[in-house]
Amino acid sequence: MRRVIQIVSLLASLAVPTAVAVAERPAGYPRSYDQLIADAQAERQVVVYANADTSEMAPVILAFQRRYPGVTVRYADLGSNEMYRRFVTVSRGRKPSADLVWSSAMDQQVKLINDGFAQSYTSPEKPALPASAVWKNMGFGVTAEPIAYVYNKKAIPNPPRTRAALEAMLRKDRRALTGKVATFDPARSNTGYLYLTQDFAITGDTRSLVEAMAATRPVLSITTEPMLRGVAEGKLSIAYNVIGSYAVERARRDPRIGVIFPQDYTIVMSRIAFIAREARHPAAAKLFLDFLLSRQGQSLLAQHSLWPVRTDIRGRRLPAAQARPVRVGPQLLANLDRLKQQRFLRDWNAILASGAQ
Repeated sequence: MRRVIQIVSLLASLAVPTAVAVAERPAGYPRSYDQLIADAQAERQVVVYANADTSEMAPVILAFQRRYPGVTVRYADLGSNEMYRRFVTVSRGRKPSADLVWSSAMDQQVKLINDGFAQSYTSPEKPALPASAVWKNMGFGVTAEPIAYVYNKKAIPNPPRTRAALEAMLRKDRRALTGKVATFDPARSNTGYLYLTQDFAITGDTRSLVEAMAATRPVLSITTEPMLRGVAEGKLSIAYNVIGSYAVERARRDPRIGVIFPQDYTIVMSRIAFIAREARHPAAAKLFLDFLLSRQGQSLLAQHSLWPVRTDIRGRRLPAAQARPVRVGPQLLANLDRLKQQRFLRDWNAILASGAQ
């Protein structure tokens, strides 16, 4: 909790003073948007729950506050499971909560929308978005981030480019890689659970790959950062299914890390945002969502390796045949079926136990 308060206080202290010119309506927006801007400035703030790193989001937030003077962004950087629990608990208690919820846990976001926690909004930026990025005018995919694996260049000078090659390496070098392989723990990380279930849905060969990983007694993590740090320091040789945007950003600063987007297929996830049904600052939330989806907001996200969902923004993109986007929609609810989740995790634990023998 202290970390969240510190982050909120820091960004609030960077807010643009209110004694500046009135914000102008973005080009191409309807005249009615002037009233929305006025309402947002009267609300004075927007509370955001998100799990995009604060260091990467600070330039975006400051640009928004410059564009809309007097509207302060109070940004809480939370883990996906903590964000979900906090938002649901506080909202059901009828206490002030987030105005905008933005998370990489796509299935949890869709569940919250399906359970009635979101409000509908037709963003002026909707025509610029892929149809697969918007659901019911409530859930908006803001990014298109590939899921990668990272490796230590010294430990693995010739990295595998496909999952079949990765599995072959894990089996061939099992002894040398024991304790040196990492991945998300799907039992403790919702994003890790999402990526692994997507793998199983795409190909039946995933089970064989997981069995090969299990034989190395993998290190299990709930976030990407410890895996990136472990690979960079040489404590780990390879980490599977990490968030590619974070990996690319780290690799820019650290030459010890290599990043692979698997050539057989690369999962592409999106951080879904929605405006809370009971938002205390709904106009400001709409402004912030529109800014994230605008050309300016998307360009700023791209500068920090949060790959934009818009296709009219310059930046690195995967070949269409390689990318496997996770569509924003109700099919993600199947992942959260309690019985299905329990069966999946029982199978996962059984594979891990057999690999440790």
